[in-house]
Amino acid sequence: MTAPANKLTEAERRRVLEVVNSPEHRDRSPKQIVPSLADQGVYIASESTMYRILRETGQLVHRAASKPPARRRPDELVATAPNQVWSWDITYLKSPILGSFFYLYLAVDIFSRKIVAAEVHKTEDSGRAAEMITGACVAEGIDPGQLALHSDNGSPMKGATLLATLQQLGVMPSFSRPRVSDDNPFSEALFRTAKYRPEYPSRPFESLEAAREWVLWFVEWYNHEHLHSGIRFVTPAQRHAGVDVEILARRHAVYEAARDRNPERWSGRTRNWSRIEAVHLNPPHDIPAAEAA
Repeated sequence: MTAPANKLTEAERRRVLEVVNSPEHRDRSPKQIVPSLADQGVYIASESTMYRILRETGQLVHRAASKPPARRRPDELVATAPNQVWSWDITYLKSPILGSFFYLYLAVDIFSRKIVAAEVHKTEDSGRAAEMITGACVAEGIDPGQLALHSDNGSPMKGATLLATLQQLGVMPSFSRPRVSDDNPFSEALFRTAKYRPEYPSRPFESLEAAREWVLWFVEWYNHEHLHSGIRFVTPAQRHAGVDVEILARRHAVYEAARDRNPERWSGRTRNWSRIEAVHLNPPHDIPAAEAA
């Protein structure tokens, strides 16, 4: 069969593919590319020809590298009791030296919101993280296969030392998508709570010892005094120990008695003091996550 006289040469075809996949045009359709080229005084092919070449090369939906690769949402983790799912992360604390920081390592149980480990160091280091998590697992009596540990994608979180330690402990690692902060909401909310406390220093910490002292105070306050909104306003330590069940039952009884005394003052049910029995990390969109802050 004789080729059409107006058929593009192989060099012209390559030129079309080079242009449509160039950084300038790879996010555009031929309908946008053709007039843009015309404004530059350039014509290489018609819209229909560009569409045909893209279809023949399997690039009609979107061209390679025209969009960032889709990042699959992390698998959902569900905690129905303490020490099933922990979240951990590292945040900066200002030091007296401009541009230099101390690093706060924090691990929190997502079911109870109890801080199970907290340390401050001068560097971010996978080895120090491994030591911290090991100590927390020993303190909490974690058995192999019991715990999932979620974090973001920082180098200490994916360091060989920590990953090897987790494997030895029988702890399953879980990771957020790169540069997606809300895949690790419990740690992010905990850092906000810490840094927005009135007691948080307005000036840099004078020393590593000063930073560690403040963190010790914060952990004690957070675990044993803070009435956490995400767990029906009990303390993390109370929920971790299971005594929140009795506390919430007493609150419910108080409200029921108050309604019985003055039923005309109540238009419906009393306040919901039922225990939150499951906490979801990265749930499907149709399941609301518990308040993390």
